[in-house]
Amino acid sequence: MEATLQELERYYDTVPRLSARAEDFGPLTLFVRDNGGHPFYARPTLSAQEAVAAQNIEAVRARQRELGIPETFEWVHEISPGLTEAAREAGLEVASCPLLVLPPDAEVSPPTAPVQFLTADSPALGAAIAVQRLSFSGKDTDLADEVAAATADGTIERAQAQLRSSATYFCAALDPDGNPLSAGQHNPVGDVTEIVGVATLPTARRRGLGAAVTAALIADARARGIRTIFLSAADQNVARVYQRLGFERLGTAMIVG
Repeated sequence: MEATLQELERYYDTVPRLSARAEDFGPLTLFVRDNGGHPFYARPTLSAQEAVAAQNIEAVRARQRELGIPETFEWVHEISPGLTEAAREAGLEVASCPLLVLPPDAEVSPPTAPVQFLTADSPALGAAIAVQRLSFSGKDTDLADEVAAATADGTIERAQAQLRSSATYFCAALDPDGNPLSAGQHNPVGDVTEIVGVATLPTARRRGLGAAVTAALIADARARGIRTIFLSAADQNVARVYQRLGFERLGTAMIVG
């Protein structure tokens, strides 16, 4: 378990460096995008020997305020338990999310609903991204409005660039007319990948579509020779959905913001 946690720690440190610069705050590193997109977070500096203190957290928060970005932090409790304590001492509200990994020998059933992998030029890509945005934001808007917003803020263009560079693989469950009902992606680095953004429209839930998308992403990752497949669940109820697919609890992802 310790070896896998360290492997994920290296992954967490590598991914933001692909599209952001790193600012050093001793035992913490803040990743900053200069070209727009969803802001990154601060997280423990890889292999740092210094313990995180409340003043380190406040220094990062001051920089985040200066940059006008959310005051967000992410870390794995089992790797950085001191940060959990320091964050709470600093008065931050910390969310605990189950961190799950798929055993290499886990048998995963194939998708139980029609799914399709989308390319940068797929007509359904914008709507699939809108499904994710609507599901996670809880906004009272429709898909067309969200597609327009994702176009205006560059989200779709950045997703297209990631797809063209194979930084992500995007899957969607579609209705008979080709409209996305559920979507998700996995982001490989070497032989490790994280499944992220699995979301389903509220009107299409409880039909196994999220599980079908996840199963398809697993199959794709394994076909590409990826050895370690992991994800974070919003809570234990969501974690149980993934555990039914074969994922096992590895640790706890801690999130502020």
